[in-house]
Amino acid sequence: MTIKLKPMVQGAGISVIAPASSAQADRVERGVAALRALGYEPQLGTNALRRGPLYFAGTPKQRLADLHAAFEDESAKTVMCLRGGYGSNYLLNDLEVSKIARHPKPFFAYSDLTGMQLRLLDEIGLIAFHGPMVAADFYLQEGVHLKSFQAALQGEPYLVGAEEGLRALQPGTTRGILYGGCLSILVSLLGTPWEPQTEGKLLFLEDVGTKPYQIDRMLWQLRSAGKFDGVRGIVFGEMLHCVSHGAAPELLEQAILNALDGFEGPIAIGLRSGHVSHQNVTLRFGVEAKLTVGDATRLELLDPAGTA
Repeated sequence: MTIKLKPMVQGAGISVIAPASSAQADRVERGVAALRALGYEPQLGTNALRRGPLYFAGTPKQRLADLHAAFEDESAKTVMCLRGGYGSNYLLNDLEVSKIARHPKPFFAYSDLTGMQLRLLDEIGLIAFHGPMVAADFYLQEGVHLKSFQAALQGEPYLVGAEEGLRALQPGTTRGILYGGCLSILVSLLGTPWEPQTEGKLLFLEDVGTKPYQIDRMLWQLRSAGKFDGVRGIVFGEMLHCVSHGAAPELLEQAILNALDGFEGPIAIGLRSGHVSHQNVTLRFGVEAKLTVGDATRLELLDPAGTA
């Protein structure tokens, strides 16, 4: 069972935190200004602007404190990360899931935060908002796909298709609970207490800067671990910069189909959600969706995430 979230109204507060890597100050400033221009009230967490140790935005204790405080803050109706990078895996073991369950709200993130989002979805049914982050997307002029962002916050059904980059790889129609995130993070969770629960799901996978043979290897590993058992269909993201120098542009799609040889469900690719070139589309993991792959390829998010 998923937790039903209340629609977010204009002027609502947004807690902005950095559970992984530190962000550039100018990008934070521009991203916060963009959220304010949309009518929201973003507030930075106590440690959000920390730099270090190493590439982290503070120690695990500091980052975890901000995360828990963001969910407990009654003035904030949404939690949004500054960026991904690396480091949120250090928070998984000490994450107070029961505390977050008492204060559920939309949690916007992608990339390195995939593991945290999926743990909250799998354990307490908190819908994951795989969508734009403040210093990764909102700071850009055309960084956010506003239609899906606002529909997701309102808990409305919506669909994405060719305009959002989606195109066919293997035809078919299916429906199921949308689930997934950054491919390399899903693979990194194998063998841990937080393995992704993919069986029976409609899977979304995306990554950035990864060569086709590396995508092939990660898909092989997921398949060998049984993570494609019962999967209804697969949607790949834009797969930004997932190329090999000098190789044919179609090599990535060929590698995907090779790794998924024998998979019977529909397969699509190109959806701009997560690591993207522009207009980051918001997806809701944990809600029912319908995938149609063919002449008019589209993904429909059917189940509202909000209450009436």
